[in-house]
Amino acid sequence: MIIKGIFHRVWQKLNAVIFLSLLRNNGVLFVAGGIAYGILEVIWRGRTHWTMLVTGGACFVSLYNFYNRFKKLKLIPCCFFGSLIITGAEFICGCIVNIKYKLNVWDYSNCKYNLKGQVCMLYSFLWALLCIPVSTFCKRLGKGATHD
Repeated sequence: MIIKGIFHRVWQKLNAVIFLSLLRNNGVLFVAGGIAYGILEVIWRGRTHWTMLVTGGACFVSLYNFYNRFKKLKLIPCCFFGSLIITGAEFICGCIVNIKYKLNVWDYSNCKYNLKGQVCMLYSFLWALLCIPVSTFCKRLGKGATHD
């Protein structure tokens, strides 16, 4: 009975370590971020595009690495810099996908304060709000992965 209990606890700890190390892997983070963003976009707009899954994955990996490099950053700066990261990725992706290849995935031309119709202040603000739970999740995920 005692050996079974010890074995069970060791097995749980091993599974937790394996799970957290997989989550730390940028490939897993990329896929998780892409899927999460795709779901968010389908909920928000009713549709998505494969390029948004790629961009969402790249953003999540970037945010995870940023938030775990600057762990002591307070919430407002986390949101500000997170919004800059996402808006920058959105602009680069938009210039390639929408302007160069003319896929017309999105167009913010009708929004105030837009840049080439690819990014705008409204969505940059929304990205900042999204960074509230994302920064907390990334920091907790990083803390759990490094302490186990």
